[in-house]
Amino acid sequence: MAEGIPLNDEDRIPWLCALHDILRREDLSRQHAILACSALKKMYRRLLVTGASAVESNQPEQPGENAAMKILFVHLDGPIDIIAGRLEKRRGHFMPPELLKSQFDTLEPPSAPENFITVNLEKSLPEIVLEIEHAIFRSEAFLE
Repeated sequence: MAEGIPLNDEDRIPWLCALHDILRREDLSRQHAILACSALKKMYRRLLVTGASAVESNQPEQPGENAAMKILFVHLDGPIDIIAGRLEKRRGHFMPPELLKSQFDTLEPPSAPENFITVNLEKSLPEIVLEIEHAIFRSEAFLE
């Protein structure tokens, strides 16, 4: 990405599997974790929840099979021009603003039955953080 070349599924899958393994380790340790990444496609989010089995099989996981973790996804949603403006202000970030369109082209917004909330990026940063915090606390029983 730093070279201006968008990542493809082959690039992302090993990275997402590694992230799943970290989340699984935290889950098995009964720890809560917050992970920030652009899980743009439904398959990527399934990979984070279920691991490599999401790639090997396009079928929903059966009960008892490497039980899926309970993850709340936060979908940050906003117009491309607002996000582009924020990207322009970043310094030292690996992703050049020129790749933003490819991110939007790849995006498959979350939908039921995925566990997610959508937060509008047109709000102020404190409002965004508060909305996410409230969603986490509301789902705390879900996460236990």
